[in-house]
Amino acid sequence: MLVDTHCHLGDAAFAGDRAEAVERAFAAGVGHLVIVGESRASTALGLSMGSADARVSTTAGLHPHDARAWTEETAAWLAEALRDPRVVACGEIGLDYHYDHSPRDTQRAVFERQMALAESAGKPVVIHAREADADVAAVLQAFPAVTAILHSFSSGPSLFEAGVALGHYVSFSGMVTFRSWALDDLVRATPADRLLVETDAPYLAPVPHRGHRNEPAYVRLVAEQVAKARGEEPAAVILRTGLNAQAVFGDRVRAP
Repeated sequence: MLVDTHCHLGDAAFAGDRAEAVERAFAAGVGHLVIVGESRASTALGLSMGSADARVSTTAGLHPHDARAWTEETAAWLAEALRDPRVVACGEIGLDYHYDHSPRDTQRAVFERQMALAESAGKPVVIHAREADADVAAVLQAFPAVTAILHSFSSGPSLFEAGVALGHYVSFSGMVTFRSWALDDLVRATPADRLLVETDAPYLAPVPHRGHRNEPAYVRLVAEQVAKARGEEPAAVILRTGLNAQAVFGDRVRAP
């Protein structure tokens, strides 16, 4: 089963045709969508869509860009959300030292708090890491019982090696199709049982759609390029990544 393990259908870019984008994905052979709930609003949308269609799941968390908005009330909301069976992971959480929209010490504190909530709920985490490899690796090492997905991986070998050593999953996006992509060695080095694919829609549209809005239907292009980099058949990568998505996210992500 082809699974888009990370799409932002709550983004305003889908305001005019969200339902149609979902149907295009299913028509293109995508079997399941994981909507990223990086805020309360996007989580609520994901929960609503998951109630209407079992082929849709959501995550719940607070993006590091918004870490400064964290309160104890936020913590209570997230703890409750993570108990919902439609919520398959905590995320998108992590650290972003590129934009620094929230102070770095605040980002780290909120990241650790959300890791602890995920651990209590028994849910995996979806990790955003940008120019913060060492600090992200340190937090992951501090929570060895929490399974992580290193989303849209484009970081360096140190975070890759730390993640793989801890048994985490590595997810690749449309960036693998870009002319500037230079990490095929890490695509090949990812253990077969830890490999995932995603779109990160509406961002990072793969070639030949680069420069336009991305959408979940394009995840097949990602899987095909990952297969090419690994010297494998696309069908094998689609099967393997689908099984991996089921393994990390649980029974809700299953073939229809």
